[in-house]
Amino acid sequence: MQFAALIAPYVAGALWHSAAVAQEAAEAAASAAPAKPASNEEREAQQKLDTLRTQIKQLADQRKATEAQKGGVAVELRERETRIAAVARELRTLQEKLAEQQQSLDALQLRKKELEEKLKSQRDALAALLRSAYALGRHEEIKLILQQNEVATTSRVLAYHRYFQRARMGRIEELLADLVDLAKVQQAIEAQVVEIEATRGERNSESTRLQAEKLEREAMLDTLELSLKDQAARLDALGKDESALLRLLERLRDVFADIPKQLKAAEPFAERRGRLPWPLPGKVAVGFGSSDDSGRAISGIVVAADSGTEVRAVSHGRVAYADWLKGYGLILILDHGDGYMSLYGYNETLLKDVGDWVDAGEPIATAGTSGGRKSAGLYFELRARGKPLDPRSWLKPGP
Repeated sequence: MQFAALIAPYVAGALWHSAAVAQEAAEAAASAAPAKPASNEEREAQQKLDTLRTQIKQLADQRKATEAQKGGVAVELRERETRIAAVARELRTLQEKLAEQQQSLDALQLRKKELEEKLKSQRDALAALLRSAYALGRHEEIKLILQQNEVATTSRVLAYHRYFQRARMGRIEELLADLVDLAKVQQAIEAQVVEIEATRGERNSESTRLQAEKLEREAMLDTLELSLKDQAARLDALGKDESALLRLLERLRDVFADIPKQLKAAEPFAERRGRLPWPLPGKVAVGFGSSDDSGRAISGIVVAADSGTEVRAVSHGRVAYADWLKGYGLILILDHGDGYMSLYGYNETLLKDVGDWVDAGEPIATAGTSGGRKSAGLYFELRARGKPLDPRSWLKPGP
């Protein structure tokens, strides 16, 4: 018996039905009603956010202009580390995309396995029905009628026969539907594999580019070390500018003063003293008030960490600043309200932009060596109305 020939018309019909459904779905999507327009409150909030971002950008541009006027190595270092940050962020995005694509592929492979097992069961059941039909031979319905002498018996036998016919056709239709589904899943798997390979190629290319950028930065720092004759020259070139940071924080408080606070139900920052999570796991390399590798006392702590380690917000807040700053490298500043701010410096890349709201524990950056550092880590500060706080008394007992 030629099984393929038997079910071929049904396969064609099933495929036609599938295409029709897809066309109807596409037409429905195209004719869908436009999204509900934003309310006045939402528009006003967006306008404030746009204004806020413009003001912060102006602050960042002013800082860049000031550094450019002074000249020196800070300008070149900023450019190199900013390029490294852009490549590192793109690489991270590709890694996340690759993970999502792999997860989708795994789900498709599982679906394929389920369909194959179901098809095997359906084929076995259909084969049993077809063997029964073959045993009766051709014109089995007429034979059943002629073999019965009583009308009631004949009627019952015909009912049984129709039942088996419906069961047989039902099995065939189920089998056809699953065959169509399996073909779609297989096509999706093949397309997903192509996408994964393309993403891997992009990732490898970006990884190579990142390493090249880092090597150029290291060469520049090596040259700089030879040109700096003493510690004073190094501080002038790469050291932290506390007064500049204080002016920036003051300006940021002014900018954020009239910005409405979200997360009103969240616990006030001041009440979380001693319970804040650490921004990243690691050993404290330089304590509060100690001297860092520049020889100057710092207003925060330095936590040792590998480059690329995720840096997480210690509390809910809004990104007040996200840019490069002399002595701090790529720094992100969170405004927690009531005059409290947290600062995260030395980052390899920044994952959030000015105006973004973040929750406690949310990734906001990745640790690195920006600012001209040799060893990777995170510079972390807490400030209350501009005054530095010892982070160890605010963070949970830990490293």
